[in-house]
Order: sequence, then structure tokens, then C-alpha cells
Amino acid sequence: MTAEVHSAQPANETTAPVDPARIEAARARATALPAEQRLSATEAARRHLTKAFEGDEGALGLRLGIKKSGCSGFAYVMDVARSVEDDDLWFDCGDGIAVITDEESFNALRGSTLDYVVEGLTRMLHVDNPNVEDSCGCGESFTVREEA
Repeated sequence: MTAEVHSAQPANETTAPVDPARIEAARARATALPAEQRLSATEAARRHLTKAFEGDEGALGLRLGIKKSGCSGFAYVMDVARSVEDDDLWFDCGDGIAVITDEESFNALRGSTLDYVVEGLTRMLHVDNPNVEDSCGCGESFTVREEA
């Protein structure tokens, strides 16, 4: 369950300011959840994201989601968050780093921890997701447990 951060938008693109009320509403939705269900990030992930967002005035945090893909069902999608939508949840992970996800993705991400892993010459953001039931051999896609 790994993915790298790829921005679909250039870092120097100007974006309209985000309404602080939308951010606060997304934060409130996230903080209303039990602590064990919230998304978090390790110190290594926070350091990596701090460097990745450096100088990018439009970066609000990391947008983490899922999409249907691969042989097992879903794949992680990561990008620079530049907006806050009505169904977003905003998780303050420490060191000024936020992980933002939509409600639909959150159902499969509940309780996940984002980490930055170094394995030999490979460096990547890794999602430690307690909801993963199975993953394909290549590690690019996964299935999640159905909620009871």
C-alpha cells in the first residue's frame, strides 16, 4: 500500500483563497470522530511533507483518497490539497501538516497512519491501513473489509 505524492497542479499556480469557515467545518467533522478512527502521520511523513510543501503558498496539506483500480479493487491517490470541499475531513497531524480526505474515501481509510519509508534507494509515502483485507501481488491495489 504505497503511493508517491504527485501534484496535478503546478506549485506556482495561483488559487483562490479557501474560506476559513470551510476549513473549520472540515476540522470539526474530523475531530468529532473517535481518536482511533482519525488519520495520522508519523514524524518521518510530517518532515517529508513539510519539505515537499515548502514555498508552495497554495498547499493546504496532503489530499489522500482512494479510487477504483487494479486487480484488488482500490488504489491510493495522493496530491497537494488546494481546496476544501463540503464533504472533506481535515486531520491536523502535527508540525503544521494536515491530511485531508473526502467522506467516501475516509470509509476505507479510517484509522490509517501515513508514513515515509526508505527502503534502499526507494523513498515513498506509505499508508498503514488497518482496513485492508487483501492486496494484489504488485502491492498497487487493495480490498477493504466491509463494515458490519
